[in-house]
Amino acid sequence: MFSKSKFREWFNRYKYAELAATSTALLCSQLSYFFDDVTMAYLITFAEYFSFYGVIVTMTYIQLSKNTEEVVQKSYFKTVAILLKNLLLEFGYPAVLDLLFVRPFCMYWFPIVIGNIFTGILVGKICADILFYFLTIVNYELIKTKTNQ
Repeated sequence: MFSKSKFREWFNRYKYAELAATSTALLCSQLSYFFDDVTMAYLITFAEYFSFYGVIVTMTYIQLSKNTEEVVQKSYFKTVAILLKNLLLEFGYPAVLDLLFVRPFCMYWFPIVIGNIFTGILVGKICADILFYFLTIVNYELIKTKTNQ
């Protein structure tokens, strides 16, 4: 299941969204002087989600627009519905689990354990991303196999 071509596909699918999310998380970590630790953990999590899914939805919309320029309006809405369903299936429960539990936990504890806010946020983000991307990639591959059948 894990090959260079698969890794390249996953990397290309998520790279811009992850770059936006990481930049947002590190920028938000600079606000730690104004908020307590728990508030910062959730602030970073929500800001990171806003940037990540903003990029994912934008990329999906651009892909949809390119693929349906010559298609009639009726099938365009069907295509949009399918893409939204697939996005929900791909990111659904991993996003809820990550948003409510894993990411705030990591964003709260790693800066405390490491003793440096910037480094702790980065390490916490990486740890949360490992679980999030594992679950998301499993869902992505399941969606691909079901749509190819």
